[in-house]
This record gives sequence, structure tokens and C-alpha cells, in this order.
Amino acid sequence: EMDDEDCERRRMECLDEMSNLEKQFTDLKDQLYKERLSQVDAKLQEVIAGKAPEYLEPLAALQENMQIRTKVAGIYRELCLESVKNKYECEIQASRQHCESEKLLLYDTVQSELEEKIRRLEEDRHSIDITSELWNDELQSRKKRKDPFSPDKKKPVFSLTFPRPYIVYMLQDLDILEDWTTIRKAMATLGPHRVKPEPPVKLEKHLHSARSEEGRLYYDGEWYGRGQTICIDKKDECPTSAVITTINHDEVWFKRPDGSKSKLYISQLQKGKYSIKHNHN
Repeated sequence: EMDDEDCERRRMECLDEMSNLEKQFTDLKDQLYKERLSQVDAKLQEVIAGKAPEYLEPLAALQENMQIRTKVAGIYRELCLESVKNKYECEIQASRQHCESEKLLLYDTVQSELEEKIRRLEEDRHSIDITSELWNDELQSRKKRKDPFSPDKKKPVFSLTFPRPYIVYMLQDLDILEDWTTIRKAMATLGPHRVKPEPPVKLEKHLHSARSEEGRLYYDGEWYGRGQTICIDKKDECPTSAVITTINHDEVWFKRPDGSKSKLYISQLQKGKYSIKHNHN
């Protein structure tokens, strides 16, 4: 049994001991905080200096990944540049081939038109009586040099076949010949007995049979229609494949595999300059 004094004394001893323990705990906590802080500062200095293992290992992995991605990006860049270069060269080659094809087609077209005009002029020359005087005047007028100081006015042309002379001013010699041909044609139609008939001119024989009927093309015993695939062949050239798009009276339009469109005249097929056949591939 303890009296009140002993209890009070014991309580004070316990309070002092508790205070000492709290002080020791606070001191240990401050010491631990300072040690941990110094460790963190030291580790930060190692990271800043680039010597910490925790920093060097992830950095090495990142650098390796960067090198791999840089190498892949360089290879992809070279492939893209090569692809663009190939596309550019293909476009240039296709443009040149299209230009050459159009030039050849234009040359053939102009040649066919000129041959047709020459043939018609030959027919008119042989079927209509044109006086040799007009032809001689035409040739002489071409040889003569035009005087720059003379007024641009043609001399009157007198006809010897009509009872009364007529005068034509401000006309070229070719226009006069065309008018004269038209007049002679009309005279031949109104009075065939006035014009001395001459043997007909032999037309150029066609090597192949070709014609268009109701939107279809007949060529050497076969019929061709719109949308059909054909093989076009020309001498000294490789055959090309095309699709027929339009068939007119005297021409055939077709589309090449590269998307370009061209045309052929039926007269070119008749003369054998081009040949076509069905492409069943």
C-alpha cells in the first residue's frame, strides 16, 4: 500500500522518464532525417554528374532505342525518296510515249488529209475541163515576186469561154480556181453535152476492207463494237492493247491502258498503215 506522497512521487518519476524518452525519440528522428537528406543530396549530385547507376541504365536503354529508330527512319526515308523518283521517271516516260504516239497519229492524220485533198483535186482536174491558161497563170503568179510598192489589187481575169468577160477583184488565184471549178461542175450538171466526157480516174485500191455501220466497225470480215478490247499493230512497232470508246463515220477512238485517248482513221485501216484484231486475253 502506498500513501499519497509515494504515488505523487512515482507519478513524477514516470513523467520525467516519459519526457526523456520523447526527447530521445525527437533527437533520433532529426538525426535520421538529416542522414536521409544527405543521402538524397549525394544521389542527386551523382545523377547530375551522370554517375548514378539508377540514371545510367535507363539512359543507355533510351539511347539504344533512339539509334534503332533513327536507323529505321533513315531507311524509310531512302525508300520514300526512291519511290518518288521511280514515280517521277514513270510519269516522264509515260508523257514521252504519249507525246510520241500523238505525234505519229497527228502525222498520219495530216498525211491522210493531204492525200485525200490531193486525190480530190486529181479527180476534179480529170473530171472537169479547166483551161490550161488558168493553170499557167497560177504557176507564173507563184514564181513572180510581189512588188512591195504596188497596191494590193488583183488584175482582172477574163474568161474566154463565156460570151461576155467578167472581172474578179481582191481574190487569190486559188480562190479563182475554186470558183472556176464550182462553175464548171454546175455547167456539167446542167448540160452534160457541153463538157467532153473523160475516162474516170482510177481510185487507189484499198488493201483491207474497213467501214463503219450503225456505230460498229467492220474490218477484214470481223465486227468490232464499243467497249471491246483490241490489239493495234503498226509496222516497225510493238502491238499495243486498247479499248474502243467511240466509232464514228470515218474514225475510231480508243483508250490505252495508261488512260490516254487516241484515234484511228478508217482510211488508215484500209491502206494497211494500221491493223487491228480482237484481244481475247
